[in-house]
This record gives sequence, structure tokens and C-alpha cells, in this order.
Amino acid sequence: MPAVKRLHPKDIFDADDWKALSKRSWWRGIYLASHAWGVIGLSVVVVEFLPNPITYLLAVMVIGTRQLGLAILMHEAAHGTLHPVPAINDFLGEWVCGQPIGASLKRYRPYHLQHHKFAQQAEDPDLGLSAKFPTTPASLRRKVIRDLTGQTYFKQRVKPYLGFFDPQVRRSARFQAFLRSEPRFLAWNAALALIAIGSGHGLAFLGLWIVPMATWYPLVTRIRNIAEHACVGDGSDPFRQARTTRAAWIDRAFIAPYYVNFHAEHHLFMHISCWNLPKAHQALGRKGRHDSMEIGQGYAAVLRQVAPKS
Repeated sequence: MPAVKRLHPKDIFDADDWKALSKRSWWRGIYLASHAWGVIGLSVVVVEFLPNPITYLLAVMVIGTRQLGLAILMHEAAHGTLHPVPAINDFLGEWVCGQPIGASLKRYRPYHLQHHKFAQQAEDPDLGLSAKFPTTPASLRRKVIRDLTGQTYFKQRVKPYLGFFDPQVRRSARFQAFLRSEPRFLAWNAALALIAIGSGHGLAFLGLWIVPMATWYPLVTRIRNIAEHACVGDGSDPFRQARTTRAAWIDRAFIAPYYVNFHAEHHLFMHISCWNLPKAHQALGRKGRHDSMEIGQGYAAVLRQVAPKS
């Protein structure tokens, strides 16, 4: 199928407005990456000083959300919008954001740009994430349970190692790509483990890095994927290739960090840096375009929409 219809920014904005929206920043991407790691570190400190089940569970949720935040910032780098200097942009995306959580900017970029080119069409590599919706509440609950009990993490991050014992899998291109990317993830996490052990906090690495990665991070990643593309248009209308979801502060803290909820705007104008997407949303509202867009009234409302009760 042909690529989806694109909207030219000048069809909506005048030259000055578009210049302000598309301007790149030398410091915002560095700040957001530092913020993600800073929140993770602060969460560890809070649990160390106030050790109890409530602070631990909150820390797991906050850290898992910032792990998603690192993935979001890697996604930003895939579009070249995390930093105006390409070498710095790619270094931040690959080594500071992607590799610690087992993602590779180099492998992700061509895959993701194909998603934008063919959004919601058969050639969209992410179509499988949204095509299964709408679904039943029971099916959605089963997915949530698999995420929170570590089953999703095991399937994605542990099970691939079983390919070593299957000659056919071992020779596959997918397994070879996994082997090429995995040493960087292992090296990053080995370094984190050594720092934690060296400072006398070895259990914190397991409880406050691996546990969030194995539980809350898969869940909020799923919620992100559902909110962005489940039950939207077929890609023919640029305004309905993705959904924007209104996010209160609690959503931004525990589900949707770093402006990821403005996904309709991102698909409309994928070369805008994420921190300018709220301004794009406001500008589209002033232009009377919100009624043309898919806008969810919070993540709970979106989940009810994609898994309605019969």
C-alpha cells in the first residue's frame, strides 16, 4: 500500500509559529535524560531512608515509569529531536537511554520510521499491537496480570536465551540480532549491579531496578501502546492515525512521562521535539482542529473504550 497521507505543517501554521514549534534545544534533551536517572536515584534513596511496603511499591511504579521514560527519550532520538547535534542525539539515545533498558536506537530507528510511514496499515510493523483491539475486559485483565507477574518480561528478555539450545533458532537472523545487541545491555546492567554492590546496596539493584523492569515497565508500555493506536482510524486521515490522551499529574508520574500522551500531534508533526508537543496541541485547539482528532479523556477512559463491558 502507499504511504499514509502526510499533513504539511504550513497547511496549519504560519511560518513564525512553525519556526517556534520546530526549534531544537541544546539542553532540554540532556535535562530530560538526567531527570529520568535522577528520579530513579531519588526513589532508591527514599526507600533506603523510609523502608516500608508502601514506599517500596511506589518506588517500583515510579522507577518503572522512568524506565519507560528512557524508552520514550530513545524514541525521541530516533527522530533526531533529542539534541540538534546528531552525534550527541544518537549517543544519548543509544547509551544513556536505550541500552540500560535493553533497547537499541540503531535497530529501533528504521523499524519506527516505517511505523510512521505506514501507520495503521498492513505494512505498519506495530499494527499487531493495536489490531487485537477492541477486546474484552477479561482479556485485558489477563494481559495486565502477565505484565505484573513478570511473565511478559520473561518472554521478552529471558526466553530468547533458550535459543542457545535450539540449533534452528540459533541460526536465525532474529537470534543473531539479539546476540549482537545483548552484550551492551548486559554490560550496562553489570555496571549498575557493581555500583550497587560496591556501595553496599546489592539488593537495591534487584528490587529497585530489575523488579520494576520486570513488572511495572511492561505494564505501562502496554498501556502506552494501547492509548496511542488501539481503536483509532485506518491511517487514511492524518488527524486520526494516533490518539492523544489527556494526562493529569498522576498519569504523568505513573504512566505517561515526557509528553508521550501527545501522540496524535507526534504523528502529525513527527519532527517536533516532545517538549513542544503541548504547544502544538494548544495551537491545534486554537485552529479548531481538536474535533478532528482522536483525544482520550484520560487513560482509564481509553482502557474502557478499548475493552468495553458487554
